Amino acid sequence: MLLALAWKNIWRNKKRSGIIVAAITFGLWGGLFSSAIMVGMTESMVETAISRNLSHIQIHKVDYDQNRDIRNFLPDGPRILSEIEDFGGVSAAEGRTLVVGMAASASSSYGVNITGIIPEDSKKITDIYSKIVEGSYFGTDKRNQIIIGTKLAERLNLKLNHKIILSFQDLQGGIAYIACRIVGFFKTNSSQFDEANVFVLQKDLFRILSTAPIVHEIAIRVQNIEKLDMVMASLRSAFPDLQIESWKDLAPELAYLSQNANIYMYLFVGIILFALLFGITNTMLMSVVDRIRELGVLIAIGMKKSKVFSMIVLETVFLSLTGGLLGIAIGMISIAYYGDTGIDLTAISVSLESFGASAILYPILPVAMYLVLTVMIILAANIAALLPAWKATHLVPSEAIRTY
Repeated sequence: MLLALAWKNIWRNKKRSGIIVAAITFGLWGGLFSSAIMVGMTESMVETAISRNLSHIQIHKVDYDQNRDIRNFLPDGPRILSEIEDFGGVSAAEGRTLVVGMAASASSSYGVNITGIIPEDSKKITDIYSKIVEGSYFGTDKRNQIIIGTKLAERLNLKLNHKIILSFQDLQGGIAYIACRIVGFFKTNSSQFDEANVFVLQKDLFRILSTAPIVHEIAIRVQNIEKLDMVMASLRSAFPDLQIESWKDLAPELAYLSQNANIYMYLFVGIILFALLFGITNTMLMSVVDRIRELGVLIAIGMKKSKVFSMIVLETVFLSLTGGLLGIAIGMISIAYYGDTGIDLTAISVSLESFGASAILYPILPVAMYLVLTVMIILAANIAALLPAWKATHLVPSEAIRTY
């Protein structure tokens, strides 16, 4: 009976209850959708960085991050690469030859990272091949092919099939030069990456350097991201003299964002609920004030104050859950729709590219968030009910009946 009475009471003033329900609904919908956008952007930044060049795991010589000299390559790198390709939990691996040098055109020059790759192996690790916007991804057998970013092409005023001169230190400490023909332009979600990286064939680098195959970096994709730590532990056990790092070690800022995205999400929605709490409390206080005579009569004819307290709490919970569940439902529908179709942010793509985010954003929200949010709404409702319920239970029946 108390449940039915509480439900009827909240709709005695439909306009007032409707306003607070609408406020809760749209407040929570906005909080959920904003949180989903934040989580989606974080996931997009992590996934695009991994697919662009980071990979799940990278292996270098121990001191490579302090000394990126061309002579600081992995000892017996091709053999290590061959062993890793057959390693348990490893989906694919590629050996990269890394050189820091200068790229020059007829009009300008710019410092770049030169990466020597085997295209067939690289396709298994990165998605650069799918980012070609003009030309091809090493589509011919000609020597000295190169693909560069559109941003670098703009800086150096280069077109497809133009020549670009690369200069870098050789293995003897001298300067080596190679004239390359541009066969393709790529465009990723990071303008900084596009401006500072070029890709050439390993065999062309080895020919210019007059060396047997050398590997500075082994990039690895794992079969299951959930087992990343297990694969890392196995690799470190098998190769204790090498520096083995996951994407979290290589990009700690992205790892921080990924690990704390859920915390920020709960905090953001919590702040919204905290703000709504004052509106709910005010609405329930007004409801109690409007019914002081009625509550006084109920207490006078023998209704226990504990039941009056429970009735006010139930009214507040029902009011909050009505708006809350509506907000969650609208949020779920919106997130599911845009999670499938994406939100086109092409208008601000230049800004997004500056920190490596995609121009098409897919909102994501963990299922657990909906369950936690329901509990948070109930807790907030109970807190909001304390003051109105306290006021109702501290009425003096004789005064309440006479005065109001």
